[in-house]
Amino acid sequence: HVQLVESGGGLGQAGNSLRLSCAASGGTFCHYAMGWFRQASGKEREFVAAISRLGGFTRYLDSVKGRFTISRDNAKNTGYLQMNSLKSEDTAVYYCAAVWKVGGGAPTKRDEYDYWGQGTQVTVSS
Repeated sequence: HVQLVESGGGLGQAGNSLRLSCAASGGTFCHYAMGWFRQASGKEREFVAAISRLGGFTRYLDSVKGRFTISRDNAKNTGYLQMNSLKSEDTAVYYCAAVWKVGGGAPTKRDEYDYWGQGTQVTVSS
């Protein structure tokens, strides 16, 4: 089973950038598609971005397209979420997730993922 640990959250100002990292261990990282989700206070956890196991296919929530970029470095067993032009509505706990995949898909639904990190808080001040 793969274990996931997020880092890089914190306090950012609107318009600035933050980069989240997701370190994986316990599995062969390149066999797993990876996703980022977020959960704001009092709201459901929502999909943010996903990347296929070899990085060739990505998907995004409409409201983050053009601002956020998901990427991965399989040699380092690490995934990333670069967040630019932050907005106050990006404030949430961000979770990375992984699922073992044979093909090249990048799932967008919570129940398609088997492994989750503990989450990292991102707070954007306006």
